[in-house]
Amino acid sequence: MRIYILFVCCLFSVLLSAQGRKPKVLDLSTNTTQNDNLSPVPSSKKIATIDLYRFISLDQDTTYIDTSLTIQKEYSHNYLRRDTFGLLPMPNDGQSYNTLQYTSATNSMFPEFGFKAKHFNFIEAHQVRYASVATPVTELYFKSTQSRGQSVDSYLTLNTSPNLNFSIAYRGLRSQGKYINQLASTGNFRFTMSYNTKNLRYFNKFHFTQQDILNQENGGITNLNDFESENIDFNNRQRLEVFLTDAKSLLKGNRIFVDHSFRINPKSRASNLYLNHQFNYENKFFEYGQATVLSSSNGTPVARFGESFRSIEINDKTRFNKMYNKLGISFENTRLGRFHFFMEDFRSNYFYNQILIFDRGIVPSLLNYSINTVGGQYAVQKKKWRGNFRYTTSLTNDGLSDVEASVNYDLNDQNQFVFQYQNSNKLPNANFNLHQSSYVQYNWFNNFNNEKINRLSATAITPFVTASAEYTVLNDYLFFKEVSTASQKLNQTQIVAPFQYGGTINHLSIKLNREFKFGKFGLDNTILYQKVVQGESVLNVPEVVARNSIFFSNHFFKKALYLQTGFVLNYFTSFYGNEYNPVIGEFFVQRDTKIGNFPLLDFFVNAKIQRTRIYFKAEHFNSSFTGNSFYSSPNNPYRDLTIRFGLIWNFFE
Repeated sequence: MRIYILFVCCLFSVLLSAQGRKPKVLDLSTNTTQNDNLSPVPSSKKIATIDLYRFISLDQDTTYIDTSLTIQKEYSHNYLRRDTFGLLPMPNDGQSYNTLQYTSATNSMFPEFGFKAKHFNFIEAHQVRYASVATPVTELYFKSTQSRGQSVDSYLTLNTSPNLNFSIAYRGLRSQGKYINQLASTGNFRFTMSYNTKNLRYFNKFHFTQQDILNQENGGITNLNDFESENIDFNNRQRLEVFLTDAKSLLKGNRIFVDHSFRINPKSRASNLYLNHQFNYENKFFEYGQATVLSSSNGTPVARFGESFRSIEINDKTRFNKMYNKLGISFENTRLGRFHFFMEDFRSNYFYNQILIFDRGIVPSLLNYSINTVGGQYAVQKKKWRGNFRYTTSLTNDGLSDVEASVNYDLNDQNQFVFQYQNSNKLPNANFNLHQSSYVQYNWFNNFNNEKINRLSATAITPFVTASAEYTVLNDYLFFKEVSTASQKLNQTQIVAPFQYGGTINHLSIKLNREFKFGKFGLDNTILYQKVVQGESVLNVPEVVARNSIFFSNHFFKKALYLQTGFVLNYFTSFYGNEYNPVIGEFFVQRDTKIGNFPLLDFFVNAKIQRTRIYFKAEHFNSSFTGNSFYSSPNNPYRDLTIRFGLIWNFFE
């Protein structure tokens, strides 16, 4: 099915390109240091300028298409299609990421599905972009993966008229991995539509997504000494024994989303009145399957996740659906700003197909919510200042509230400052309160308190440095923790349960970035410092995370080729890194093993020819001479040397 969708996307773009009408000449040069090799444009031809190729977020933030080749494009050429600084990937592409940089920013105070470790590649509603383009645009992305497989992303958008745009996209990945039972196979289908009437009285944004994330789960290697010994027999990672040889997990979900507004007064004027409505319906399920329940370690049977109700063929499924409606009215005045008042209705069902009865109590089959809130928002812009303030509180007996404030000051085009504050009281994700499993000790029913988050942040963007600082105070923090007894740990049994920390956690982070240019050479440096003050070690992050890149950039062959090559060094200090548990699709806190304090060196050669960017990379090329002490989590080694090839190809009609 995925191959079929990808084929349709590509065929659609080819057919559009083959249409008989004469294409408009396009000038999309976004980097004055690079040459897009366009032929001279006769003055009689129409030119589509860069501002006619816009990508608009749900919050009306606008970006423009960019075909340049920069060091930032190197950082974002990956499975997630974004800069992954602060994330530590698991051994195979398409798997989860361990967290090095904690951030408390939340987009919702409502209870979500949970299983967060499976959601890094799950495209949320606020991440979808809506396009407006002068001519049809196609982008094809490709990157090689671990062993056999590929990572692809095909995107096509066109405007049938100036006020109606469609886009269709499919992101797919298949990666075999280098360890036993590590196959990853994912697919993200997106369709968007944006429309406005000619008189700009009605606006509509719509999208549909269909996503699935399948992973074979091996539970990590059973004997770390085999890996760390550097025995050449284990250079073939398939020879390393793993806990699970036939387990797998699947996250799958569909979403229908609509956001539209209507101006009540017929003509736009200094004061305008709008009706707003947003609708979001989503259903998901998480499935964990394991054909052989009993594992093995050096010939010894291991009950990896403890006692089970079943001796073979575990197949646990958790289902979730939600429906969200937001209805509001807005008053906009050119001098006073924009006042917005709204009501929200949130309904969700998190459920199983059975009720479990234990001596310690009953684990029900259903957890549902029906929540109503009201709120107001005020946005204003005065010269160089922009402010946005929002308050939301629940009408139902859930104790939800959210206060957000942001102030932007643009001193000039090169100096911007942002200050933000958030005070949020949010419900726990559903899997903290309810979980059913074929494993006896992975069944629970709780009634945790709301999490309280206070966050203050500031960001400065200047020609000298880009700096950000964030201070967060957490109360009633929720987390998963290993609760295996000493004898269970000795038998390599891993039992995990949810907990709520009753104390206060203080987290401070300071992040600095600066790029230096020395002729044709560049040096890009990013460093993150974090400090956590807590009575119990429940929020564990490295104190320092750093990335340093040195690179060379130049034109060749009469500026037909733009080349950028260099080295990237990633490093983080040692800390008690969280471990991944496939049964619950979450990372959990552990205090037995530290990871980190090892360098990760990459070498890359990237090139740009017209609208095509070509990427070649040797990832972690120092793995063979720094010792096998590199881990993504306590039981999962980081990636060995991997040779990558990829490209991004843009087409414009």
